[in-house]
Parts: sequence; C-alpha cells; structure tokens
Amino acid sequence: MARIMNQRLRPDGPPGASLYAGLFLVALSTLMYETLLTRLFSVTMHYHFAFVAISVAMLGLAAGAIVVHAWPSVFSGARAAGAITVGSVLFAATGAIALAGHLKIKAFQGAADGRLSSLAPVCALVAVPFLCGGVSVCLALTRSPLHAGRLYAADLAGAGLGCVGFIVLLERLDAPSAILASCAGGAWAAVLFARTLPRRHAARRAAWTAAAALSVLAAGHAASAAAGAPWLGLSQVKGRPERDVLFERWNAFSRITVEGDPDALWHPSGWGLSPRCQAPPVRELNLWIDSAAGTTLTGYRGGAVEHLACDVVNIAHRLRTGTDVLVIGSGGGRDVLAALSAGQRSVTAVEINETILSAVNGTFGDFTGHLDRDPRVRFVNDEARSWLARQETRYGIIQISFIDTWAASLAGGFALMENSLYTSEAWELLLDRLGAGGILTVSRWYLAERPSEVYRLASLAAAALEARGVEDPRAHVMVVRSFGNTAGDGFPDGIGTVLVGADPFDGSDALRLRGEARALGFDVVLAPDGGPSDALLASLLDSRRRHEAAASYPLDISAPTDDRPFFFHMMRLGDVFDRELRRVWVAGANTIQLRAVAVLGGLLLAVLVLVFGLVVVAPSMRRGGVAALRRSAPLFVYFGAIGLGFMLVEISQMQRFSIVLGHPSYALSVVLFSLLVASGCGSLAAGRLGWEGRRRGLALLGLLVAALAVFGAASSVLLPALERAATPIRLAAAGALLAIPGFFLGIPFGLGMRLAGRREASRALTAWLWGVNGGLSVVGSVLAVAIALTAGISAAFWAGAASYAAALAAFAWGARKLD
Repeated sequence: MARIMNQRLRPDGPPGASLYAGLFLVALSTLMYETLLTRLFSVTMHYHFAFVAISVAMLGLAAGAIVVHAWPSVFSGARAAGAITVGSVLFAATGAIALAGHLKIKAFQGAADGRLSSLAPVCALVAVPFLCGGVSVCLALTRSPLHAGRLYAADLAGAGLGCVGFIVLLERLDAPSAILASCAGGAWAAVLFARTLPRRHAARRAAWTAAAALSVLAAGHAASAAAGAPWLGLSQVKGRPERDVLFERWNAFSRITVEGDPDALWHPSGWGLSPRCQAPPVRELNLWIDSAAGTTLTGYRGGAVEHLACDVVNIAHRLRTGTDVLVIGSGGGRDVLAALSAGQRSVTAVEINETILSAVNGTFGDFTGHLDRDPRVRFVNDEARSWLARQETRYGIIQISFIDTWAASLAGGFALMENSLYTSEAWELLLDRLGAGGILTVSRWYLAERPSEVYRLASLAAAALEARGVEDPRAHVMVVRSFGNTAGDGFPDGIGTVLVGADPFDGSDALRLRGEARALGFDVVLAPDGGPSDALLASLLDSRRRHEAAASYPLDISAPTDDRPFFFHMMRLGDVFDRELRRVWVAGANTIQLRAVAVLGGLLLAVLVLVFGLVVVAPSMRRGGVAALRRSAPLFVYFGAIGLGFMLVEISQMQRFSIVLGHPSYALSVVLFSLLVASGCGSLAAGRLGWEGRRRGLALLGLLVAALAVFGAASSVLLPALERAATPIRLAAAGALLAIPGFFLGIPFGLGMRLAGRREASRALTAWLWGVNGGLSVVGSVLAVAIALTAGISAAFWAGAASYAAALAAFAWGARKLD
C-alpha cells in the first residue's frame, strides 16, 4: 500500500482518480463555505466586514501553502496522502466550530458594533478552516508538478460548481444549515483522499467519522430550522437581539425577516411624514433585508391610507394624478398603496427579491390586503433596469424610494454597494420611459449641513439630462425636503425628494409644489421659478459649473456611471486616513457607507503587509530561503503576477456583468461559473499539450494577453447592446463572452508548475509558489475594488491584463534562466 501511495503522489507519477475527485470536492466545498460565510456575515455584521472576512479566508488558503513549504518533512512522501486527508477533515471540523463560535460566543459577534478592531476575533476564527483546507489543496496541486494543469482543472471545476451549489443550497436551506452542508462536503472529500490509505489508518477512520457526523448534523439542523427552532439560530444581528420574528427565509442574496405584532395599532410610520399629519393609528409589521434595510407592511382593508399622502416621498402624486405609475422596489407595498390612495390609474411594481413578494402577497397577504389581486396593480419579479429596457410603456410617475440593502453582494463580498439604478446610463433609460410631463421621483436621506446623497442625485439628474440634449437641466429639476419625524441623535435630519421632469417644469408646477409643501410643512429647496434655493444644488444643475461645483465638495458627489457605479461611496480612497474629514463627514446617514471605504483602505494596507510577511518574509527565514528566493525570482514574479491578474480580471467582470445581467444571483452563477469552468478547460487543454520548451509557453501566454485585449475592447461595445435582450439571451451571451478569456486564464498555472518542475531545486519550491499565487490573489481581490472605486471597473480589468503581460515577461526570464 505504501508503494501505491508513493506512486500516486510522486512528482512524475500520474495522480489517481481519487485525488482528482477529492480535489474537485474540497474546492467546491471551500468555495461554498467562503461565499456562505459572506452571506451570513452580511446579516450578523455590517456588510463591508463580510468583505474583510472573506479576504482573511483567502489569506488562510495561502497560509496553508506556506505551512506545507515550511515543514516539508511532515508533508512529503508517504505522509502526503495522510496529510491531505487530515487537512480536509480539519477544514470540515473547524468550519463547523467556527460557525458555532460566531453565532454563540459573544466575543466573535463584536464586529457588529462597526469597529474594525472588533473584527480580529472573527478573522482569527474563520482563518483556521481555510488554512486547513489550504494545506489539502496545496498538497494536491503541487505533489505532481508535471500534472498540475489537469489537477488545477479539477480545482477550478469544483470551485465553479460551488458557485451554483451555493445558490441551490440557499434557495432550500437557511445559511447555518447550508454552511454545515459545505463542511460535510469537505469531510467527504477527505474520504476520497483517504482511499490511498490503509483501511485501519487513523486518518481514514477520521474522514469517515467526520463525513457521517457532519452529514447528520447538517440534515438535523435543516430539520430544526424548518420547524422554527434552529440549533444555531441568529440571536444577535448587527449588535441587536432579534425578537418577535414571524417569518424568516434565506435566498442567494438576502435574508428576509418579518417582525412585529399584526394586531397592534401604532402611530403611522413613514420616511418623511409631515409634522402636521393627523392620520389615525394603523397596523404595521417590519420587514428586514439582512437585518439592516427595512420596509413596512401596512395593514390594509381598502380605501385611502391617509398618512401616506403626508409623506414627502409621495409628493409627486400631488402634482400628477390619474396616471400610470411605476414603482421600483415595491418592498412592503407602501409606495403601491400611496399610488392607489392618490387615485392613480394603474401601478406597476417591480421587485427584484421574490422572497419579499412571497412574504407580502403570500404569507402576509391577508394582512396587506392582497394588493396583487387588485386589477389596477401588477407586480413584476425582476431587476428593474433590465426589465425596463425591454419595455416600451411610458409612465406618468416613476418612483424610487430608498433602494438599497446594505448587503454584501454575490461577488462574495468583493463588491461594495454598487447599484445599477443610480448611474447616469440608468437615469437616461428612466427618463426615456417617462411620458409627456412625466416625473421621476427619487428620495434619499437629507442631512441639514451636508445633504451629500441629494447633491449626488442632482449630479445624476444633470448628467442624464445633458446626455439627452437638455441645455438647462435646472428647468427640469425640483427638490423638496422634510424634517418631519426622522430627526434624532446620530440619525439623518430628514428626507429629500428629487423630482426630475421629462419636460421642463413650468411656473404652475413650481407654484403648486410650493403650495403643497407649505400646507404640509415641507421646504422647497430648489424650483425653476427663481425662489430661494441651495446655491451648491443650483450649481450642480448648471452645465457650465457642474464639474467645478462637484470637485469643490469634500466628498465625491459626481454622477456615478456604469463603470463607477458606487453611488453610496463618496469618500475618495485618498482621503481614507484624513482624520478630520472622517470626524466631520462620517456621520449620520453616510456613516456605514463612508466607513466601508475607510475599511477598504485599511484592509488594502493590512493585506499588503500580511501577504508580504506571510509569503515572502516568513519562508525566507528558513535556511536557504533567501538564496532560493533569489535563484528562482522569475518563478515568484510569475506566480504572483498570475494570482494578482486572475483576481483583477475576475472581480472586475463580476462587477461589470452584474449590471448587464441585472439579478444578483447571475453575477455568481453565470459570471464566476463561466470563468472558472472555462479556465478549468484551458488548464486541462494546456496539460495535454505537454512541455516542449519555452516557445510553446510564450506562445500560449501571448495568446492569453491578446485574448484579454480583444475581450476588453469588444465587451465595451457588446455589453450595452445586451441590455435590451431577453434574460436567456443575456445569460447565454455573457457565458459565451466570458468563456473566451476564461479558457486562456486557465493556462498559466500549469505552465508555471511545469517550468518549476524542470529542476529539483525549483521543484522543492512548488508549495511556496502556490502560496505566493494565493497571497497575491488576496491582494488582487482588494485591489480590484479599490481601483474600480477610484478609476473605474474597466481600469481594474486592464490592470489585470497588465499583470498577465508581466507574467509573460517573467516566464521568458525564468525559461532562459532554467535552460
């Protein structure tokens, strides 16, 4: 049996089928565990901390490779098979322990308070399972350098399928149950790895025990959650206890809960209610998205809902009546009720989250009055922008009220809060769908001294109107605010509603708005009739002064675009360490968003230091480490460049295609799946070509750089054309487009391992090289977001292409040096 183990794991021997299968399954399980943790952390902590935690998870995988390199005697020869098995068992076991620790131990819930320092215990906790999994993956990939291309294909294919598995699990299970299922998958990978071990080997028994125990645990927890009494329930969410939860359901991009007493009468709630509102008490329930973004379910039995007519977000209904209304983000249905109460002709409500529609119109349909059965109302489950692009209907009012979720996206926490509704391209589309005299009404928080979100809405309106040929944007925009019942310590002062007209507002519109505002106790901040107005707001709507006015503001209030769709993130990355700016401006409604950018800047610095220390300094301290680093410098540059480049390309395309495809699930299931599976095919194909000198390697890498250049140029032309296509066509086209660069992205790793395997000295460095690749991948994941935030998504992609060009040069250098 020892002879069989050595034969399957020695560098020049072909790996056995169990090694391929185990690597496939452990890659699938770690990818699912990683993304599921992001989903969980988005609920239990602030969403940008999910980004931090997932970077730590990737760093843990890289650390596993460094552990393998640091102790070669532990992981060499016949011991390698046992070590691979034990690593997978420990990944599964510590993964379950990390989940329980985070949910049950108060110290590991501390990051919910919003402080970066509180995240350290959580980072340490989640790094352990990934370090263990990293040991298994590294051993599987580097024990046979001549077959690394095929092994890497299995790794990528497993990770690609994990993208789909993640979605499938969360559509059927709660997040803790799904995480336990991914841990069970890691244990079953250990069973596959253990097939080369003797039957009585301790690691083999441990693998079977862990697989059986975790499978039973995952199934049992799913049953307990379905019964409403989960063993690992979420007792704390974002630092507050959950109480009176009537409904809970997870899906691939949110956790929806409904809280409250359906029989209790309450003083009406609203975004910006008039202080003069005398509406009677109502029945209300609170619906929460990831425990942060809230919407209200209103008890409805027909007739008018008086308090909604007093809300500043609905003031457009006082200017246009008897018309067709489009509500984007119907949530609990309050905007739909406002339109019906105002006597509008019809209401089309678009909601991206099917679980919200199911809760509002299904589970709580009797409470909400089954608005879906009203002949005047049509609910659409789709992403609003992509759906609207396929429609030709014109509306008298299009309403967007506080569309955000404060949730980590499906990019695995790699994306900030980009929202495709708040870009100049999106607003051009919205204005195109307004009929004659139609109004686009958008409401956001309004801080008395620094109404940054309203200023940015004004910039958006100006950019979209100018793109449509409007010479005087100010004539098309009115702004009204309410300092009603929202004031409070640390809370926004009020609400601002920006009204954008498809046609210029005339004097009667301004006169009527001022009259309605006066009656309700609101303030008209801007109107085209020449009355008192906010000077900066007026400048932002002046085509001659708009850019200068935006640049003079301490925060970035320029109009977001599809290439930089970060509406909520106004702190410039260069100002992250400006304490005075943060003290004055990181407050109120902007606290979480601005802090997220500060966390990103701090994380980038921390990752650079940690990666340098982990993958360069620590291994170099071993005997002969510095000499090995100098002797094989081209290989280290090469593997670092391809790790950095892969993440820059991957994350940039997930951000870019999430806008084109619309639905959040598609960013993962289509984009990442297509890239990873196509890369696996490329790695497999390159492995079959064999090694015949540096010319073939240089040719393949040259093709990769050329493919990226062609893709980058072509996609900028093709992607806008896809926006109006039907969803199946967009999905198929996206997959086909991404498969082209994806195929070539899978080639470099196998080529590099073959190059390293040509000499015994460099062959001993394969684990270290894999660690360098993983470490630079962590840097790339953070750097991709930082570049996109400051220079745009396309800049992040071209930085990735440049990294592969650097890898091409390093390969040529290394091939000459090793000849």
